[in-house]
Amino acid sequence: MKSFILTACLACAVTPALGEGLATEADILARISGNTVQGSMMDAGAYTEFYDADGTIKGDGYTGNWRVENDQMCFDYGEGADCWSVRIEGADVVWIKDGEEDGTGVIVAGNPNNF
Repeated sequence: MKSFILTACLACAVTPALGEGLATEADILARISGNTVQGSMMDAGAYTEFYDADGTIKGDGYTGNWRVENDQMCFDYGEGADCWSVRIEGADVVWIKDGEEDGTGVIVAGNPNNF
């Protein structure tokens, strides 16, 4: 029983709560602006998008706009903006919507797909 309690306590100590470690506006701009993120969203599936420093999103056959507002990254594909909190650990990105993990990705330097 002691080992179960110890294991549970260690898991809590090393696993951040969804609200902890969220990126600030400065973090998002420094890490994502001018780079590509590729990953998967819960509802939409796989994605690869280049986030140009001018606020343009470039994907395979589509464009949109992005901005940072209240420490959240907001995306607009022509239907109005939708915003996510972001956790960035190394090259890994976690998109958080309404307190729930909604997708993940990996930051890739620049625009390797030439979108």
